[in-house]
Formats: sequence, C-alpha cells, structure tokens
Amino acid sequence: MKYVPNKIVLVGTGAVGMAYAYALVNQGICEELVLIDLNEAKSRADVLDLNHGEAWAPSPVQVSFGSYADCQDAAMVVICAGAAQKPGETRLDIADINLRIFREIVQRVTASGFDGIYLVATNPVDVLTYATWRFSGLPPEQVIGSGTTLDTARLRYHLGEYFEVSTSNVHALIIGEHGDSELPAWSAASVAGRSISKRIAADPGLRDELDAIFQRTRDAAYQIIDAKGSTSYGIGMSLARITRAILKNEKSTLPVSTLLRGEYGHEDVCVGVPTILSRGGAKHVVELDLDEEEQAAFDASVATLQGFRERVDALATSLG
Repeated sequence: MKYVPNKIVLVGTGAVGMAYAYALVNQGICEELVLIDLNEAKSRADVLDLNHGEAWAPSPVQVSFGSYADCQDAAMVVICAGAAQKPGETRLDIADINLRIFREIVQRVTASGFDGIYLVATNPVDVLTYATWRFSGLPPEQVIGSGTTLDTARLRYHLGEYFEVSTSNVHALIIGEHGDSELPAWSAASVAGRSISKRIAADPGLRDELDAIFQRTRDAAYQIIDAKGSTSYGIGMSLARITRAILKNEKSTLPVSTLLRGEYGHEDVCVGVPTILSRGGAKHVVELDLDEEEQAAFDASVATLQGFRERVDALATSLG
C-alpha cells in the first residue's frame, strides 16, 4: 500500500464523525486529519474549533478540510456519513438508503487511487462493511467495520459496575451483528481473572443477572437515541481505539466487523468477531470456543445479515 504515515481522511462530520475526530486529536493518534462533508461551512468551522485545541493535545494533529483527492495517499479512510437511525428504527431499517450513499462515496474514494484501510462506522455497519469491500475491490483485510466494539465496551462497563471492578479487569465480548441479534460470548468471558462460566456454576442465579445486563447492553442505543437523537461519544472512542490499533501496529484483538472466510462455519459475510489488527488491517480472525447455544445464536445472527448480500452484490455488479 502507498500511503502517508498516520494520515486519516474522515468522510462525514456529523455527531459520530466529530466525536471520533475529537478523540483522535485528544489522544494524538494521527498526524494529519482531513475532513470531508457536504456541509462545507460547518466542517470548516469544526476544523477551526479542533485546531484551537492543539496547544493542549498530547501531540500536534494537522486538521484540515479537503476533498476526495486527499484519499489518494491516506493510511485510512473512515466513513461516518449516511442516514442516521431514528427513534423506533432498527439499524437494518436504514440499509437501503445508506447502501446508495456508500456506493457513491466508495466510487469517489476509489477514483483517487486510495489503497489504504477503510474503517466503516455507519449503520447497519456489518452490511455496509461488506458493501464497502464489494464496491472498493480491495482485499478483505483492508476493509473493517466498527462491528461490536461499542457493544463490547458497553458490556464491560455494565459488568464492571455489577462486580465492582475496573473495566480494565473485565474481559468479555459481544459478537455477531451490531444490532438486535448480537450475543455475549459468556463461555470466553472473565472478570478479575475468574471465568464467568465458573461464576455461574457456583451461583446459578447469576445467569439471570447476566442476561439482564446483556439486554441493557443490547438496547442501550435505543435509550440514548430516544433521549438525545444519536449515539456519538462511545462510538467515537471505539473508532479511535480501532484506529490506534491499526496505525500503531499493535496486533491487538478487537471485535470488529470483518469478512469471514470459513471461520465459525461461515463465509462471504462481514460480522463482529474478535480480530487481530495490525498496520495491514484485519490480520487474523480469532475463533472463540463457543458453546452450542452461543454457536446457534451466532448462526442466527449471521443469517440476519446474509439476507442483504444479494442487494449489495447487485449494486456492486452495476458499478462494472
């Protein structure tokens, strides 16, 4: 890949995009950040506002407003553009309109000669990650979605509260669709070094408590959207975490949306699974030892997403 080290182009400067941009600048994750949005006046004001905080950032980040030509030498293009989920809507309800928006965006990015890594945040993120891969023609490891990173962060927060431990001592994952069919991988989870499975064996009533915690995790977005119109800070920080893992070549494992190629018994679908991230993108999918109940739930979650594949493939074919 030909790119400028640590240059990021952000497409879409709404609530999510700007929460992400703010996290990048605050954490000093990149060296150059270019914003692209149809609302140029607002985005230029965002650029000015972010640059005014440079004196207090851990390291300088050059922030500017640009165009799709700036994607040519970027290390990453991060897409937060698209129609937002409204109160009462599921993430899958907005798939068709955002597929059309993404087709145009990816066409314009591709025309620049971009050969870096895509990071997709727009919902339904798993469908749009698959679409970005099909529209771009890039290798699957170079196309990643935010997947269930935010759901996982929410779960770890709730578990930390329940067990009264730091979230850094909670190791638990949400996998599957970033949406209503997602599931917790309890069989692979631990809190303060002790497995959740052993905790349940010692206290069977704990399972009901954990189920309630998961439901609160899964439905958190609906509560936030009803109250303030959108989620932003949590997903912005999740995107920043993924970006840092990639640009710093951390080889960290995060539950992102990536193309399955036989893992977990599925292929040709993008879904949230633990994945090792490096400078080259999705380095390797980690296959958890799911129990039978979890595997069945994961299969059902994948089936929910596969129904969109024909629509995406038809749109991708029309590009040719």
